[in-house]
Order: sequence, then structure tokens, then C-alpha cells
Amino acid sequence: MTALRKYARLETTGLWRPVPDAQRREVVVSFGDASLVLSDGRTQMPLSHWSLPAVQRRNPGEMPAIYAPASDAQAETIEIDDTGMIEAIETVRGALARRRPRRGRGRLLAMGLTAAAILALAVFWLPGAVVGHTTRIVPFVKREQIGHDLLLSMARYTGAPCADPQGLAALGRLSARLFGRDGAQVVVLREGLAPGGTAHVPGRILMVDRRLVEQFDGPEVLAGHLIAEKLRTEQSDPLAEVLHAAGLRATFTLLATGTLPAGALEGQAQERLQTPPAEVPGDLLLRRFASVGLPAQPYALSLDPQGTATRALIEGDQLAPGTARQLMPDADWLALQSVCTR
Repeated sequence: MTALRKYARLETTGLWRPVPDAQRREVVVSFGDASLVLSDGRTQMPLSHWSLPAVQRRNPGEMPAIYAPASDAQAETIEIDDTGMIEAIETVRGALARRRPRRGRGRLLAMGLTAAAILALAVFWLPGAVVGHTTRIVPFVKREQIGHDLLLSMARYTGAPCADPQGLAALGRLSARLFGRDGAQVVVLREGLAPGGTAHVPGRILMVDRRLVEQFDGPEVLAGHLIAEKLRTEQSDPLAEVLHAAGLRATFTLLATGTLPAGALEGQAQERLQTPPAEVPGDLLLRRFASVGLPAQPYALSLDPQGTATRALIEGDQLAPGTARQLMPDADWLALQSVCTR
């Protein structure tokens, strides 16, 4: 080491006390290999070796300088009044200390990395894991309750859902035709959704705007939008969507008590009404349309009357014009178109 080599030939005398109550003795003080060597002045025989990094100064700022090989009060000491030697000892000790591994710093670094990893898990992994576990164990009846609670919150913006009995009966038969018995509950909203819009909430509840019922000659457009919305619920769990929006605390509460805390759904109603429906892959739509005997063209043209943006759906339609089975009797369709009269 440069500093040690610089002072390798430096010597001075000092008063050495081997134990606290012993008589002081004059010795020669010199540098060894990272150590301070105390030798007999007459015989040159080494009397003691002190590790320089461990050497402690007992009286900083005072003269003569008193050093000890450790902080122990029972340790031997050496008194030195040679300012050159004192400066050399301090310089070499400082250089040696900088070369030693910083255990505290390494420990702090390791603790910091561990804390960062835990924080990353808490931020990025834990919410998804808790939500995923919760959605797997929450029973359907609780999902349905949460969905109806959201519908009640939405009523401030949409008004009460359309409720003509004959229209609802016809709507139930259409839903069974498309999704099977209890496959979905369809709710027609008076306003609040974008024109031609759809949305969903937990509990297999699909919502449609009344204009999808009232402004078309047949049920094919409405059926196409219902199928698209049902596919969205299969691509993203509606309850998981609600819990992600409600937050981790609300999710833990539902997991622990079976009930969402008050206010957990606050703000979600309007946001869900205003959020544009997610895009559904065309191949999924075409397969589902074909499975229920529904032509794709009416749905595609309701999205884009020119058919430019939905050309793939129109060209991929697996049902030739005029070959599709009737979705519902004309009397049912007329009743359904009057569902919002009450």
C-alpha cells in the first residue's frame, strides 16, 4: 500500500505502558506489515505488534498522543509526542480502514434490496394474487349481490331499468336462446350508456342501451351486442374488475368477512357506464355467432354502417343471407321493443 511504503522507515520513541498500572518504558515505535511495532531500544527485540486498523487514539486533539491496540480500558498504551509519527499513524490507519470491507454498508445494501423486493411484490404481485384468490372462492350469490349493488348505484345516472313485464319475459326467452337457461341476466337501461352501448357487472348481468332494442327492425343487432358483451365477461372476470377498482383493502375485507366495505363501489358506477367496451377478437365473435345460428352482418353494420372497419366480420360470416333461423317470434320482438314503456 502506498501510504505504508511511504512511512516504512519512519521511527520514533515513545513511552509504552504494557498494562494500566505498570511503569512506563521508553521503546522504539516503527511500522510493520499493516502493524505498529514496539521494540526495545537497546536490543531491537520486538515487544508488541499492534494491528494498525484496530489502533485507537485515547485523547484526540491532545499531546502527547496516547494510542492503544483496542478500545478496552485494560489494554496497553503508547505515548508519542512526535508530530510526524502521529500524522503517519493517522494517515496509514485511514488508508487501511478504507480498504476494509464495509460490513455495515453491505448489510444496509442487502436490507435495501430485500425491502425493495418485498415492496415490488406488494405492489405488483400481491394485489393480483389476492384478487385472483378472492374471485376463485366468492360464491355466485355474492357475485350477484355485488352486481345488483352496482346496478343500484348506476340508477342515479341511468334511471330505473326498463321493466315492462311482457318485454322482460321476451327478453328472458332471447337470453335463454343465446346463452342457455341462467346463462345471463339482461338488463335494458333507459340512458347513461353510449348509443348502442353495452356493459356488464358481476353475477352474469349484461346491460344494453334501449336504442339497441328500439331502433332496429329485428333482434339480430341486439343479439350480436349481447354475445360480444358475454365474451368480454369470459375474457376478464367481472368480479376481478370490481375488486381491482375497489382496492386491496376492500378485497381483504371481502375475503375475511364476505362483504365489501361501505363505499367500495363508490365511483365505479359512472366509470363503468362511460368506459367504452373492450374489443373482442373477430374470430371469437364469428365462432360464437355461428354456434347460435346468428348472422354477423347485422352486428357488423351496426358498428360501422359502411362496413369498412368491420369488413373481416362481414366477409367471415359463416351464414349465408336468408339462411339464419329466426331468433324469436315477431310477437316477442314487438313486446321486447316496448320493454321501456314501464
